[in-house]
Amino acid sequence: MSELKGIAGRQTRGLPTGARLVCADNTGAKEVEIIQVLKYHSVARKYPSAGVGDMVIVSVKKGSPDMRKKVFPAVIVRQRRPFRRADGTWVQFEDNAAVIVTPNGETKGSEIKGPVAREAAERWPRIAAISSIIV
Repeated sequence: MSELKGIAGRQTRGLPTGARLVCADNTGAKEVEIIQVLKYHSVARKYPSAGVGDMVIVSVKKGSPDMRKKVFPAVIVRQRRPFRRADGTWVQFEDNAAVIVTPNGETKGSEIKGPVAREAAERWPRIAAISSIIV
């Protein structure tokens, strides 16, 4: 069997719109809520959901007063729902977490707390550059 490379075509999407996530960077936000999944295509009336490495639009629910009630793009770096990698291993994290970014993928914070999934690090080079642990 040949070596499988690249990002998997179908990612297990474990976070629907309305899900609350931990903000894993040092921007001042503590908890964010998914309000929209970017580049999501599905059948009619299906709830949009996101997985590791997806860019979403989030609303800051808890954090510093200057960050609260603001809307930002973010990238999901961890999810509790187990997902399968191309090599056959299953990966699952302890929490759901996102990192606030700019619309073109540059991180707003200067550090990321906790591990980052390899899928998110491969897709977003700026997140890979400042993450301490890539799983």
